[in-house]
Amino acid sequence: MKRYVTDDIIYALATAWAQSALAVIRVSGEGCRKLLSTRFSRPKALLDADNATLVHGYLCDESGKAIDEVVAAVYTEGHGYTKEESVEFTCHGSLAVIKELLALFNQLGMRSAEGGEFTFRAFLHGRLDLTQAEAVQELVSSQSQRSRSLALGRLEGSLRSLISDLKEQLLGIVAAVEVQLDYAEDELDEFVFPRSKLVDLIKQIKDLSDTYRIGRLYRSGARIVLAGSTNAGKSSLFNLLLKQERSIVSPVRGTTRDYIEADLDVHGIPVRLYDTAGLRESDDAIESEGIRRTERLIGQADLVVYLVDSSELGHVPEEDERTLVVYNKSDLVKPPKGRMAISAQTGEGVGALLAEIAKRLAKGSVSTGDEQVVIESQRQYTLLENAAQALQRSLVLVDQDIPLDITAVELGEALQNLGELTGEVTPADILQKIFSGFCVGK
Repeated sequence: MKRYVTDDIIYALATAWAQSALAVIRVSGEGCRKLLSTRFSRPKALLDADNATLVHGYLCDESGKAIDEVVAAVYTEGHGYTKEESVEFTCHGSLAVIKELLALFNQLGMRSAEGGEFTFRAFLHGRLDLTQAEAVQELVSSQSQRSRSLALGRLEGSLRSLISDLKEQLLGIVAAVEVQLDYAEDELDEFVFPRSKLVDLIKQIKDLSDTYRIGRLYRSGARIVLAGSTNAGKSSLFNLLLKQERSIVSPVRGTTRDYIEADLDVHGIPVRLYDTAGLRESDDAIESEGIRRTERLIGQADLVVYLVDSSELGHVPEEDERTLVVYNKSDLVKPPKGRMAISAQTGEGVGALLAEIAKRLAKGSVSTGDEQVVIESQRQYTLLENAAQALQRSLVLVDQDIPLDITAVELGEALQNLGELTGEVTPADILQKIFSGFCVGK
């Protein structure tokens, strides 16, 4: 870990680099309180403070002139975010104040922290395992309530606990094999490989890795395009979903010339919603350009909601996994039986439409319970898949009556992958890649 030196004192702004009422600056490392006390208006109070206590005072320049009034949150060694001796200063959020305080810490000989360095130290000192450390960044970047809830669960240790249970099950199988390999056959009863336990373990690991798709969906979101002929009700539905008048609604065909986009939360899934120009033949150059852009957006969309005017049926496309056909104006005309129908005017059927959209985006695997563990890290997904594949290979070897020492190699590889998930056996270059993606201050 060339970028991270763990025996010095680091500092960083933990809040946004922007003018605000308050800002927080973190300092961590052995001896930081003694060093900070030389520029603090109440040095004895800072040095004598108990863990998790607040000390009010002023940070001063080398001449003793106050830079800003602050509140210092003190954490003794073994406590706080990094489990190192640390102080978190809450100061006024003036950019001039923040710059001067950061310059002060630099003058004292402290080092500006790298991205993710505070969380890296928390990991090194055992406060977090690697899945929890990744959850910190996932929580910071969450875009929806559901994404936030899932990330918080992982930060609290839900994934760590599940992986620990999977490892215990695998260790039980490995132990049974190792005993058989360590003793002569005539010293033991006839060995029966715990095949059913291995099959069940493979299923549990695959079930967990399969949550990656929904985890990424809750984190990264999806692009949904409202398409259809002119006057099908796209703009009315767009406004209804956003609960505000964003698109112009008019009986005049071709009112929407260019696409309009907005963010929306659909059952916890962050969505970028597009209202587009109506699809039809047109000699108008501007409208034709809008239609061309609509067609391009349709090609890029995760899901196309194609609105059909129930009172004036025209072209109705075939449904597929990316196209959801919806009949609008159900308050005026009864739509075909068994088809998705709504009224963008009254709101009838919109709740069912949103539920169907969420189901389509998640391909039927929408997370329904807060207790469910969901992953969203590519690293975690790859390691789980590798572990499952190694166990599957070991199962094939067992069924083919291949010697147990070869089976033990595959079991060991699976155990290695599960260990990398929590950081027990993770190489330094992988650690640096993970933590360097964090923002400074985390």
